[in-house]
Amino acid sequence: MAGRVVLIEDEANIAEAIRFLLSREGWQVDVHADGGTAVSVIEAKKPDLVILDLMLPGKSGMEIIRELRELSAFSDLPVLMLTARGQLKDREMAERAGVTRFMTKPFSNTEVLTAVRDLDAQARQSQAQAAAVRDAG
Repeated sequence: MAGRVVLIEDEANIAEAIRFLLSREGWQVDVHADGGTAVSVIEAKKPDLVILDLMLPGKSGMEIIRELRELSAFSDLPVLMLTARGQLKDREMAERAGVTRFMTKPFSNTEVLTAVRDLDAQARQSQAQAAAVRDAG
């Protein structure tokens, strides 16, 4: 069962390709290109998953992920970070900031779909485990 994705990506061709790909799989995709207002868009849309570019106008993906992780409602939200900068230091910095998965551009459709499916499955499993703990207690 696909859910809602907020895609924060300022390159229109990449955003449209990902939107099309995920929509075809049943996801509802909201595309947003401005880093400066990304957190408020995510708060309003309450997505199941965020796909976040690292380099954005207004605010970087790194700043956005740090802000999201400080909000209790989004502390566990799966975030797939996309970037043209694939150096190890960038990956490590993103992981420390709270990114769930890191993917370098260019990427294949299969890579994006696999990452989204994996992140969604992990999130659903975590939610089910949390519910079982609550119900048992």
